[in-house]
Amino acid sequence: MNAEVHGLEAFYAEPLGRIAGRLLRARLGALWPDLTGQSVLGIGYANPYLGLWRGQAQRCLSLVTEGAVPPVAWPRGGPFATVVAEEDSLPLPDLSVDRVLLVHGLEAAGNARRLLREVWRILKDDGRLLVVVPNRRGLWAYQEGTPFGHGQPYSAGQLQRLLVRHLFRVERRDSALFLLPYGGPLLRTARVWEGVGRALCPARFAGVAIVEAEKDVFAAIPSGGVTARRRVVVPTPG
Repeated sequence: MNAEVHGLEAFYAEPLGRIAGRLLRARLGALWPDLTGQSVLGIGYANPYLGLWRGQAQRCLSLVTEGAVPPVAWPRGGPFATVVAEEDSLPLPDLSVDRVLLVHGLEAAGNARRLLREVWRILKDDGRLLVVVPNRRGLWAYQEGTPFGHGQPYSAGQLQRLLVRHLFRVERRDSALFLLPYGGPLLRTARVWEGVGRALCPARFAGVAIVEAEKDVFAAIPSGGVTARRRVVVPTPG
């Protein structure tokens, strides 16, 4: 990943960042309400969201790719659980993770194809991936004062096609951040505006697109078997 995503920790400490994190956590928690006994990996900058499952999961790890953000201790006051790694070489064995949350990651990836290939490798055969990206048609993608205004935004359809091309089967699509990406008095009624936006506005205008996908093991297996060829010796006149 490159260094375009910056100031993430500072953003989530500000009023707008706290509200955005709270609204997005509500959607992620609705999609994955119970991960008891699961191994959960956050890639990109997932620290504000992994707390949803830290009390349930068997293991919960935050991974930032080198150059994206400075490593920070997570959770605060607890054991250090953040690892820095290259996006095309995640330091985990094959089939080792049940769930992956990819947030502030895909849009900043230097090579999205390699990153998704690595995620596919480390996920178990029934593993699931939850991707959060800036929505190309939403206002947040054009507001550089937030981390959602950096990197490559995607529409929900673009994200779905990208995942399918890299051997994931899309299960659910969601969205969040219908409120305007500005601070001020409107933040006091952010939940109300978010509810109104979800009810009345098309999802394509939300600030972020969210897609849940399952590792598609069978997509990696060629259809049909390989027919063995029998060697036939044809004598020639000598």
